[in-house]
Amino acid sequence: MLIYWANDVYKLGWGDKTILKFFPDSFNKALNIPFRLAEGMSLHFFFMWIFAINGLLYVCYLLFSKEWKLIFPNRKSLKEAWLVVLHDLHIRKGLPPQKKYNAAQRIAYTGVIIMGFGMLLTGLAIYKPAQLYWLCAMLGGYEWARAEHFIITILFALFFVVHTIQVILAGWNNFRGMVAGFEVIPLNKEIAVASDPEPAQSREITENKNNQA
Repeated sequence: MLIYWANDVYKLGWGDKTILKFFPDSFNKALNIPFRLAEGMSLHFFFMWIFAINGLLYVCYLLFSKEWKLIFPNRKSLKEAWLVVLHDLHIRKGLPPQKKYNAAQRIAYTGVIIMGFGMLLTGLAIYKPAQLYWLCAMLGGYEWARAEHFIITILFALFFVVHTIQVILAGWNNFRGMVAGFEVIPLNKEIAVASDPEPAQSREITENKNNQA
């Protein structure tokens, strides 16, 4: 953020017309934030390589472990993702069949991977525009590469906000499962499941037969 606060180019508009200025001087003065562009750039480049290497290692893990089959969307993902959205909005009660990730999660997580590659490419283009002139040209030039880089930053921020809200709504046990890799089942629920070895579906069929008899 030190970079954006020190640069007036981050705005929405065309030509000399400005619709929205993301970081106006009044915002900067209200928080008493000095213009520290050099410090912001050095921190940005330092963490850039950490995130880039981490992302590349994660993609390699997905490919070699075949976990990509659980994350990448399939032909039914768009339709099932819409059903998941309706369920989250409390418009629809039932959920479509789910595996480790539901359809909406698969689309979102795949989108994050694509955005990560886009962030890396646009970042390299504006970091070394002369040395990587061919990459900069592929992205539409320096100005377009910088705009694309900032747009992807906004998309990442939106994903973070939505994802955080979803985690809060899912509850503490779900969050603990994301961090630890397992969920804690209440003791009374665990005993109820263990003491009923007969599946619910077969039990219903048996009860129906008894009622018919």
